[in-house]
Amino acid sequence: MSGITPSSLRLKLLSRNLQPVRDTREKQVQLWKGLILDYCRTQKIFIIGLEEEFPLFSNPAIERSLSHEAREAFLSALVSEWRAQWIDKGHRKCLILWHRIQDWADIILNYVKDNGLEDGVVTIEEIRSGTESQGTELRGIDRTVLNCALKLLEQKGKLVIFKGTSVQYFLCINSREYHVCHQQRVPLTACLV
Repeated sequence: MSGITPSSLRLKLLSRNLQPVRDTREKQVQLWKGLILDYCRTQKIFIIGLEEEFPLFSNPAIERSLSHEAREAFLSALVSEWRAQWIDKGHRKCLILWHRIQDWADIILNYVKDNGLEDGVVTIEEIRSGTESQGTELRGIDRTVLNCALKLLEQKGKLVIFKGTSVQYFLCINSREYHVCHQQRVPLTACLV
């Protein structure tokens, strides 16, 4: 999508609803998946609600909005590729994974290594908003995404999650023998701490 700005692509894409011809519709869905992931990454957006306003789904300049059917189709396509997960049974809110969970786990390990935090104790809040996280993708990370990545690392034996004397959760991180299984999927229900 290089050379195409989100606003120019959105203008073109919003001029139509879901395409009836299968090949055209598949191309449309592919474009929208990339646009949604790129936009959410640059804006640090983790949750999209189908019923809520989302800048990519409407264009006031031409007074058009995507239909509910189109929104659901694009988000469902992301879900089918594990780039998003529905966070409610009614499929009204979607957690966007602009990095897959295993990629977030790698980012956490790099963060730990880069900041000399190996074999130490770190709070979840330090990862989300500490001094070391400034300027990184971990800054402001959604708690559910973070918990999923931490649970994956715990399953791999890279850390232990435990509750300290305060309300916060603490981590004991060890990154000496970490190997990511890039096919492993951790369901959201397993990630709620």
